[in-house]
Amino acid sequence: MADTKAIQQLDLNLLKIFEALYSEQNMTLASKSLFITPSAVSHAIKRLRLVLNDPLFVRQGLQMQPTAACQRMAPQLISALNRIRQVLQQCGEFDPLTTEQTFKIAIHEALESQIMPTLIKQVVKLIPHAKIASMSLSRENIARQLANGEVDLAIDVARAVNAPLAHKTLLSDPFCVLIDRRQHAMYLEPSIKLTPTDYANAEHVAVSSRPIGRVMEDILLQQQGVNRHIKYRCQSYQTAAKIVIGSPLMLTLPRSIAEQFIHPDLHVCTMPFELPDIDTHLYWHMNTETDPAFVWLRAQIEMAIIAE
Repeated sequence: MADTKAIQQLDLNLLKIFEALYSEQNMTLASKSLFITPSAVSHAIKRLRLVLNDPLFVRQGLQMQPTAACQRMAPQLISALNRIRQVLQQCGEFDPLTTEQTFKIAIHEALESQIMPTLIKQVVKLIPHAKIASMSLSRENIARQLANGEVDLAIDVARAVNAPLAHKTLLSDPFCVLIDRRQHAMYLEPSIKLTPTDYANAEHVAVSSRPIGRVMEDILLQQQGVNRHIKYRCQSYQTAAKIVIGSPLMLTLPRSIAEQFIHPDLHVCTMPFELPDIDTHLYWHMNTETDPAFVWLRAQIEMAIIAE
C-alpha cells in the first residue's frame, strides 16, 4: 500500500523521470531524453518504489518492463502531467526555437504518409528542441484524448463533432480507382474511361480496420444503387496497392493517396461514378484554441498540406 504521507511530500520531478522510463522502458534511453545520468534515473525510481510500495519496473535484459500496478497507474499519471504542462504553457510565451515540448498528433494511418513527412521537413529547423509524435488514431476515444491532453491534435476524415471539439477542413480529395495496367490494358488509353459496368462487375480490395461492414466508399456507392463485390479487406492502402499488383482487383481510394504509389504496373483511373470528395479535417479541443503553441502547430500543418 502506498505511503500517503510520503505521497503528499513527493518531489514532482520523480514523476517526470517515471514518465520517461515508462515511455522508453530503458534506463539509458530515459536518461538521454532527460539529459541526466542513468544512475539518477535509477535513484529516482528507487525513491518512487519506496513511496508507492511497488517495484514499478522489472529488468528483463536491457528493458525495464512495467509491473501490473505501473501499467494501471501510468496512463492517468501521464495524462495529468500533460494537463499540467498545458496549463503552464498557456501562461507563458511560445518560442519554437526554445520549446522542448512534445506535440502529439493522432492521425489515420492512410494519412500519415501523406502529411507527416512534409510537416517534419517543414518544422525540423523551426523547433530544434521539440518533438513531434505521430500516434494511432482511435476514433471512439479521440474526444477524451483531446480533452485530457493525451493527444494535442487529430487528423482524420470529416465526421460530426460538437463543442468542446473544434475542427477545420484541411483538404478535399476525389476518389479514384487503382488498377494493374497489365490486367486492364484497355484503360491505359487516355480517351477510354473506366466504365460503371466494369467497375460494378469487378472484384475489389477494400481498406478498413474492421473485418466486416461497409467502408466509406460503399456507403456513397450504395446511395446510387451500386453494390461492389469486395473480395479482400486489409488495414492499409499500401498493403491494398500491393495486392492489386498482378491481379484484376480494383482499389478505390483518395487520389492524393493513390499518387503516392509509384509502380510501373499501377495505373490510376477516374472514378466512374459521381461521388462527393472525401474531406480531411484537423481536430482540436477548445481548451487549446488560443494556446500559442497549438495555434502555431495548426498553422504549420495547414502549410504542410499546401506544400504537399
